[in-house]
Parts: sequence; C-alpha cells; structure tokens
Amino acid sequence: MSNDTLLREVDEELRRDRMRKLWRQGAPFIIGAAVGVVLLVAGYEGWNWYHQGNSARSSDQFYAAAAIADGTDFEAAKTALDGVIATGSGAYPALAQFREASLLAQAGRTDEAVAAYDSLSTSLSDGHLRELALVMAGNLLVDGGDVAAVENRVGGSIAPDSPLRNAAREVLGLAQYKAGQLDAAMTTFTAIVDDPLAARDLTGRVQIYIQQLLAEGATAPVVSAPVDVPADASAEPSVAVDPSAELDVSAPASSAEASSSAP
Repeated sequence: MSNDTLLREVDEELRRDRMRKLWRQGAPFIIGAAVGVVLLVAGYEGWNWYHQGNSARSSDQFYAAAAIADGTDFEAAKTALDGVIATGSGAYPALAQFREASLLAQAGRTDEAVAAYDSLSTSLSDGHLRELALVMAGNLLVDGGDVAAVENRVGGSIAPDSPLRNAAREVLGLAQYKAGQLDAAMTTFTAIVDDPLAARDLTGRVQIYIQQLLAEGATAPVVSAPVDVPADASAEPSVAVDPSAELDVSAPASSAEASSSAP
C-alpha cells in the first residue's frame, strides 16, 4: 500500500470518526428547538387544568416522580412515573409517559423505549405530540440501520408544514447513512440546508454530514435557487432543546437518548 493511499484511508476514517462524535454529541438534542414549540401544547394543557383546580395533586405527583427519575434508582423512578400515568389528570400522564420512555432509553432498554413512544403515538389526542413520539422512536432506531423502520415513523413529519420536519429529516438521513444509502442521505440532508427556516445550529451540523458523505463518494447535491423569505417569517429557534430535559422538570415554574454507537 502506497503512502498516499494510506493517508487517504486515514483521512477518511478521521472524517467518519468526526461524524460519529458529532452524532453522539448531538443525538440527545436531535429533535432540536422545534420540540420546545411542540411541548408548549402539553404545557398549556397542564396550565389550563391547574387553573381549573383539577391537576394540583397530579402536578405535585409528577414533579416528585421527575425528581426521583433524576437519580439512579430506575425501578423507583419507573414506579413513581407509573403512578402518574395511572392516576394523573390533564397533561401529566402524557408527560410521565414521555419521561418514562426517556428513562428506558437512558437505561439502554431501547426496544422498550421504542415501544413506549410507539404507544404514545397512537394514544395521545394531540397530533403534534403524536408526531413527537414517532420522531423520538425513530431517533432511537437510527443505530440499527433499519431505514424502513425509521421512515415508517418519521415519514409523516417530513411534510413542509410540520414543525418537526427538519428533526425528522435529520433522523432519516442518519439512518440512511448508517445503512450505506449515501445518495439518499445526501438528498435528505440537502432538504434541511435548503429550508430557509431551518435553525442555524442544525444546518451547521448537517453541513458536516454532507462533507462526510462527499468524502465517501456520495453524489454532490444540486444547488437550489435562493428562496426569498418574508420579513415576518419566523425562523426555527436556534437554541437546541433536549426533549428529555424538557420533560424532566424538577419544579413547577435528560435519542431522547440515542444509542451510544455511531452511524
């Protein structure tokens, strides 16, 4: 093997390792800032019930369970969250289900966590929260390389009017990359870059994915014509939100855990 060939292989491996590291760092935040918008639905519902005098007990119960979940006693946390799910009112049972699914993922019980999110996607009345559950489930399945399983969950959220469209695209693109579908991943990631409302931190991360795909031989993306964005258009928030942390609140006022292995 020539020195040039060896250097190219080392460079390619370093690039691939950089993408793995980026995935590990970004996975807990993969849903992005759009999750904050979606979770306002649950927050508003809980606030509304609280003011009707129906959820004070559930509020206390949920926050107590969330505090236990911050610790290391998995069984105690699960038991406390199960109590909220069984007897809580308003938005608190749903919040407890999200927190429990996250807890399962953190414990490495990925299949159970995916099943929990899948259950939420069929049992919740709010459409945005159903979408969120599916994207969270898809995120946990990325490392398995089963593109169909991921796409079955996140495909509906890629619609242009979905607040989770770019989170769904990132999850799908990573699954495609993991499965060796480089051109498909390139197309998916390019859709994020072409979205004028995509958050800046997300597009920066995706640009690194695209550079890695090019280094591995993917077809270069077609450059789209500039899109004029109305002055009053609201861009996606640029600050990423960790869904687990958002749901894991410790007082009234942490992918989704991702697999530790990289795509």
